Amino acid sequence: MNAMLAEDNYGVLTEPATLKIERLLPGPVDRIWSYLTDGELRRQWLAAGAMEEKAGAPVDLVWRNDELTDPPGTRPEGFGDEHRMTCEVIAIDAPRLLSISWGSTGGVTFTLQEKGHEVLLTIVHKRVEDPAVLLNVSAGWHSHIDVLEAKLRGTTPVPHWDNFAQLRGVYAERLFD
Repeated sequence: MNAMLAEDNYGVLTEPATLKIERLLPGPVDRIWSYLTDGELRRQWLAAGAMEEKAGAPVDLVWRNDELTDPPGTRPEGFGDEHRMTCEVIAIDAPRLLSISWGSTGGVTFTLQEKGHEVLLTIVHKRVEDPAVLLNVSAGWHSHIDVLEAKLRGTTPVPHWDNFAQLRGVYAERLFD
């Protein structure tokens, strides 16, 4: 099993359609906050897109997952080379809390909590009703956070798409068996 797949790194369902995933990352908190809010830094682990740090501001997210790791791994069937979504900042309290709308789901909230020299990143993705979407969301957040953690720690991330595919299988067992 991949070293990135430590037991405590897995997301859990806190409600039937709400995923919570936590990861302890090297701080300081302002550094992690920048990777959430700065479009160029966010592009390196999740999705590009400028974001004004105020409630009500639009956020145009652009995923280019083939660019996250070198090599990118094998893109699963049905996934394009780019995905776009317009979201909205729902709540913000820099550098501790960012909540944004997220397509047809109940939105995503990022919270940051200092733990000594590290920062606990908690992501809660609400109301992901469709099991297939929940599976992709779970593996997606996990694999994207793996890329973020590797970049923050100065290590080489595993190929994103291969990690995503492996994690989808693991989450299928963890969430639906």
